[in-house]
Amino acid sequence: MTEQGENDNRSWLDKLISMVTGTPGSREELIELLRSAQQRELLDDEALSIIEGALVVSDMQAREIMVPRSQVVFVKLDSTPEEFLPKIIESGHSRFPVVDENPDKVLGILLAKDLLPLALEDNRSRFNMRDLLRRFTPIPESKRVNVLLQEFRKNRSHLAVVLDEYNGISGIVTIEDVLEQIVGDIEDEYDFNEEDDFIKQHNDGGYTVKALTPIEDFNECFGSEFSDEDVDTVGGLVTRQFGHLPKRDESINVENECGGSGRRKFNFTVLNADSRRIHLLQLTVSAAE
Repeated sequence: MTEQGENDNRSWLDKLISMVTGTPGSREELIELLRSAQQRELLDDEALSIIEGALVVSDMQAREIMVPRSQVVFVKLDSTPEEFLPKIIESGHSRFPVVDENPDKVLGILLAKDLLPLALEDNRSRFNMRDLLRRFTPIPESKRVNVLLQEFRKNRSHLAVVLDEYNGISGIVTIEDVLEQIVGDIEDEYDFNEEDDFIKQHNDGGYTVKALTPIEDFNECFGSEFSDEDVDTVGGLVTRQFGHLPKRDESINVENECGGSGRRKFNFTVLNADSRRIHLLQLTVSAAE
């Protein structure tokens, strides 16, 4: 190594040591230093991405990453295996909040793996859901995500129930949701970039719609009159119409009044969804029959 190269490396190392042991600088300076290290091949792209993700998580709150209530699959305490098993199998989830007559009162978490004994018909007559309920962590919407990750690790839990200011259920957060903010999502051909609009029109007259599109914005775009009283996103609206969490390529027609345009038919097809929520929808609009 040349003397100049040794001096450059020492200069970078001195800056890092100074930052760690001396007075902390700004986050921007830290990121700049890390990117400089990546350019010098002291960090690879993936390591830099994970570090930046961890820094972002420290500023996030639970409300920003939670699965909204409209997309949560709940199980009722008094339901029979014949009633809830099809829902659990269809959803593909591994954990389910259990509620009683009060939909805002979570009694515990039901693990899908604990239901394996029900594969034997003889066990169904002795089934008692209360015996299977696991403890859960209730958290406020403002819970810092990095703190939540520490609590997940400490308590060896994987799911937290997010409560609003009135102690109603806002949604849930899993440890997987937190980790995705650090390591990133697995993208496919249907993913939007962050800068893309919620609703994108194509040359063939169809649309691509983000599931997180507010119903108010959707109504404004199409002149429709969908209610946002019970759900506030298009993904929540579509999930509610299906009656279950749909999978990719599932379609449904929803009719609605559109002001002066009369009644119209909205055909939604799921383009991208995982085991927790819908991400992207294809939409065609036509006059109702």
